[in-house]
Amino acid sequence: MLCIYNTETDPYFNLASEEYLLKNFDEDIFMLWRNDKAVIVGKYQNSAAEINLDFVREHGVKVVRRQTGGGAVFHDLGNVNYTFIGAKGSGDFRTFSEPIIQALNKMGVPAKFEGRNDLTIDGRKFSGTAQCVWHDRILHHGTLLFASEMDDLTAALKVNPLKFKDKAVKSVRKRVTNISEHLPQPMSVTDFISAVMRYVSDNAENAVPYEFSERDIQEISKLRDIKYSTWDWNFGTSPKFGYTKQLRTGGGNVELNLDVANGLITAVKIYGDFFSQKELADFEQLFIGQKYEKDTISQILDSVPVGDYFRNVTEEELLELFF
Repeated sequence: MLCIYNTETDPYFNLASEEYLLKNFDEDIFMLWRNDKAVIVGKYQNSAAEINLDFVREHGVKVVRRQTGGGAVFHDLGNVNYTFIGAKGSGDFRTFSEPIIQALNKMGVPAKFEGRNDLTIDGRKFSGTAQCVWHDRILHHGTLLFASEMDDLTAALKVNPLKFKDKAVKSVRKRVTNISEHLPQPMSVTDFISAVMRYVSDNAENAVPYEFSERDIQEISKLRDIKYSTWDWNFGTSPKFGYTKQLRTGGGNVELNLDVANGLITAVKIYGDFFSQKELADFEQLFIGQKYEKDTISQILDSVPVGDYFRNVTEEELLELFF
C-alpha cells in the first residue's frame, strides 16, 4: 500500500489528486489531506441548493464537486480527510472505515460506525464517507472533523428539511462534533495526522510512503485546471423543469426534475445525496421521449438494475417520485 500525506491545501488540487490516483495507479493507496475553507458537494447534488451562496462568496469559501455521491460537507484546516483506493470488491463502507475507527479507539476516542455511512462519537457525527467505482478500482473517502470551526460549517451549508423527518434534533451544530473534544490528552491536528498515518501504515500489508513526483503534480494540476476549478463542473447549468419532487429514501434524499411536453418527457435531471455505481446521465436518458404515464415509467424501471444507479433506493420509491 502506498501511504501519502498530501500537504497541499488547495481544494481543487486535492479533489483532482483523488481522481488522478484512482485512474493512474494499480497499487492500494491510503492518503491523508486537508483543504482550506471549502464546501465539497456530492456528484449528484444541485450545488446552488446545498450551500449558502452569500456566505461562501463573502468568506472566500470554494465550492468543489467531488466524484462520489453523498451529501455536501464543509472543509477547513481543522478537518482531516482520508482516502482509500483499492481493487473493486476489496471493501464496503464499514470495512474501509474500520482502520480509522481503530486508530481513534487507540487514541482513547470511542468512535464507531453508524447508519449508512457515518462515523460517530456518542451519537454525534464527526465523519461522513462516500465511494465511487472506476473500472476495477474503488475509491472510498471520508472527513474527520478534528477541530473545525462549527459556526462556519453551520453557516456554509443549507439543511434539507427532509433530513430531519422523524428526528428530534434539528440543528447541524447539535448533530456533529470535533474529535479533539473527546481526546483524553490534547493533540495538535498535525500530531493527529501523524498518529492516524502511523496506525494505518503499521497495520497495512506492504505499506510504503509515497510522495507526488513532478509528473504527478503536473498531471493533477492539469486536471484541476480543466475540471475541478471550473464553473461547469462545480455548478453546471441547471435547466428549468416543470415538475419537481423530493423523497427521503433508505439511500438518501432523491430529487426528480421533469419537463413534459405533449405528454412526452423532454428533460430529466436527478439530484440528491445518494450513492451510485453507474453514470446517472445514462439512467436519465432512458426517459427522454417516453410517455409520461405510470405503466411506461414502471416498465423502464423494471428493465434496468435500479440498485446500480441508486444504492438502497427501491424501484417503488423511484416510481413514486415521478407522480
